[in-house]
Amino acid sequence: MEKEFFNNYEDLTAIEAQYEAQKIAFAPIVFQVVRTMRDLNILDILSKSKDGFTYEELAIKCSLTKYGIQVLCETALSAGVVFIKDEKVTLSKIGFFINSDKMTNANMNYNHHVNYQGLFYLDAAIKNEKAEGLKVFGQWDTIYPALSTLPKDAKDSWFTFDHLYSDSAFSAAIKKLEELKPKSILDIGGNTGKFATLFASSNPDIEITIMDLPQQIKLAKQTIYEKNIQNIATYEANILLEDTVIPKGFDIYWMSQFLDCFKEEQIVNILKKIRISMNEDSEICIMEPFWDKQSNETAAYCVINTSPYFTAMANGYSKMFKYTDFIKFIEKAGLEIIEDTHELGLCQTIIRCKKC
Repeated sequence: MEKEFFNNYEDLTAIEAQYEAQKIAFAPIVFQVVRTMRDLNILDILSKSKDGFTYEELAIKCSLTKYGIQVLCETALSAGVVFIKDEKVTLSKIGFFINSDKMTNANMNYNHHVNYQGLFYLDAAIKNEKAEGLKVFGQWDTIYPALSTLPKDAKDSWFTFDHLYSDSAFSAAIKKLEELKPKSILDIGGNTGKFATLFASSNPDIEITIMDLPQQIKLAKQTIYEKNIQNIATYEANILLEDTVIPKGFDIYWMSQFLDCFKEEQIVNILKKIRISMNEDSEICIMEPFWDKQSNETAAYCVINTSPYFTAMANGYSKMFKYTDFIKFIEKAGLEIIEDTHELGLCQTIIRCKKC
């Protein structure tokens, strides 16, 4: 049975709908106020007291002015992040999550350090199918070759965000691949080599090759060297170039959070390229977060709202897909699905494919 998300706004009254509209209109201000309270340790200080503090007491504890504390707390009150009663400020459940929840903090840091300035150019990115917001960091067509040279906060936030959602499913993914008993795996879009080194360290008899852009292979080689892994090779290539050939002879062609970096026709072409290189017994295994296959609406919300990053910052044309759309790309490439497994880790699905 298909899950249905985001239907809880259908029965709003006009007044309720208007209020929700104002939340959207002021969302950037609320975001920055709450992030500032987190980063200035105001939320952390509040989390340590059930009785709360007056503005004056908070100002002293935070080495800030009463004015600054009051401005921040009153906006936080409007967002349900704090309560103010009897002239004392206390932290709400929402505030506790913002202060200490790993996923919430990864999302907030990612949106602040990676996306916030660049999303100003979202309208241009939509019109031009180009990552117009990326210019806040430098002159690149896509973010991927820029990752290793982004400002430290942006780079750290990007990798923390990326790894949080993929790493949560790595143990399940490794178990799934081990069950298939491959002798060799091509990890296409292997990025920093985090998955490959984790898999290779527990499966020393399986050869794994990472295929990615030169900039990413450089990072992967560093990871391989640091972990002293012997059964990983690397292959530098831009999969989008017409003359790029996918290496043959692998039992499994593995892609983790890779195909969401491309548009529909590119995904179909990539899968067709892989199909040409596959043996009759080879499989393609794809791990992706599909927003319509999440276990709950919170997860669906996080996944679906990652798409504007791809538009404004990453490349201008890719997105987080709906599963029912994505399977059409697989069919267009001349492949058929053997098995799909949903709700792995925080948000992932693994699709196994073979030649039709």
